[in-house]
Amino acid sequence: MKSIRYSRLVKTFVTGSILIATASAESPSPTAAPAVKPAHSRYRPERFSRRAELNYGLVWGVDSPVVKYTESGEVIRFSYRVLDGEKAKQLNDKKADPALFDARAGVKLVVPSLEQVGLLRQTPTGKPEPGKIYWMAFSNKGRPVKRGDHVDIVIGNFRAEGLVVD
Repeated sequence: MKSIRYSRLVKTFVTGSILIATASAESPSPTAAPAVKPAHSRYRPERFSRRAELNYGLVWGVDSPVVKYTESGEVIRFSYRVLDGEKAKQLNDKKADPALFDARAGVKLVVPSLEQVGLLRQTPTGKPEPGKIYWMAFSNKGRPVKRGDHVDIVIGNFRAEGLVVD
């Protein structure tokens, strides 16, 4: 009699253990990583490489180049932070005509000159101050350049390639 009860107890224990193991194997683990990583997310644009960032700092005296799509879409804003005023002087040269190139759209955008305002571009008198952020605005009439596009900025000899429009 005792052996029958014991065998039923063992049988119940084994069956319960199998059910628990099966249930835990079927349910996904909360810490498990997704099987497929999304190739591109519009919320996290791929920035330029670390090597390019070092190049901007060492050669041109600037870092943090950012291209932003304004709310209206009629203007694309390019900004950068100055690290070395002497090296960054070339980017603020009033004689150098800045241009934004978008290969996908096949366009070249320029900085517009308004009658009473002048060029939509920040140009300091003298050399740029380290730590300050400078900007310029490119006319995007007809909105050919879109968010997520990879663009090139050219100002004189300065060339920033593959910047993502935020």
